[in-house]
Amino acid sequence: MTIDYRSDTVTQPSMAMLKSMFKAKVGDDVFCEDPTINELENVAAKMFAMQASLFCPSGTMTNQIAIKCHTQPGDEVICERGSHIHQYEGGGIAFNSGCSVNVIDGDRGRINAEQVENSINAFEDYKAMTSLVSLENTTNRGGGSCYDFTEIVKIKEVCVKHHLKLHLDGARLFNALVVKNETPKQYGEVFDSISICLSKGLGTPVGSLIIGNKDFIKKARRIRKVFGGGMRQAGYLAAAGLYALENNINRLKEDHINAAKIAEALIQKSFVDKVLPVETNIIIFSLKKEVTPQDFVEKMKKKNILMFAISATQVRVVVHLDITNEMVNKTIERINAM
Repeated sequence: MTIDYRSDTVTQPSMAMLKSMFKAKVGDDVFCEDPTINELENVAAKMFAMQASLFCPSGTMTNQIAIKCHTQPGDEVICERGSHIHQYEGGGIAFNSGCSVNVIDGDRGRINAEQVENSINAFEDYKAMTSLVSLENTTNRGGGSCYDFTEIVKIKEVCVKHHLKLHLDGARLFNALVVKNETPKQYGEVFDSISICLSKGLGTPVGSLIIGNKDFIKKARRIRKVFGGGMRQAGYLAAAGLYALENNINRLKEDHINAAKIAEALIQKSFVDKVLPVETNIIIFSLKKEVTPQDFVEKMKKKNILMFAISATQVRVVVHLDITNEMVNKTIERINAM
């Protein structure tokens, strides 16, 4: 048995999810005629108390569409240095939108209103025009850390003051909502656009949604087509998303509990230098000089446990719905034996 902690993207659809997919009614989504996609988009928009949403193949595409919608070539986007839109989307901000990036060193991936205010360019002919602020919640490279919602509200106030748009990369937003006891509606009231991923913590095979007002989504739909994201009978995938939104949100608590158990085992080991605080389903830990992340990952692989070396000093473990209590106990046993 292989235990795979490399990412929460490795999950397999459950039998119940597959049954919902097989039963889906489909049509041509480019013509807006796929009833299951239409239903998913309506459900997501209502969940966040926003006007509309758009189903896309990936979270990278939803983020890149949002950036393209909110900016003009030559503009500048403010984000945290380790954020997904900066680190893991192939330079898409420059390639797709012709924008530069002003990165902020945050606290475990989180930036604050004062930092945002200080990073906004003055209106000068020779400077890039700041037009967008992007936040990530939870933060991937911050070890699944969650924003304090009051700080998000403060950032929004800065954005309104300076006429900036505010986007949320909410790939793992539902993890944050569960931990913080917050609601999607709160986020819908603050952000101009929100990207949520269905294929991470919620366990679908494919898909993300971008959510916003009707004019924004109308523009986003055209950009999705330009980016090659127009899909046809994709309702089979949307059915998995509907199942996930109905059944797989509350169970995220189990992933958080299991992540905390594994983190506690790691903290006890002499070869572990530091474990970032664990709030949700991600554990990031650094090792002492005598053990490299690559060596550690290879040793665990020989024990049929897959982890991911995210840097020259850190290893990432991501707990997800395919990780059982038995797998967690076996992982802890093997860590304890090292």
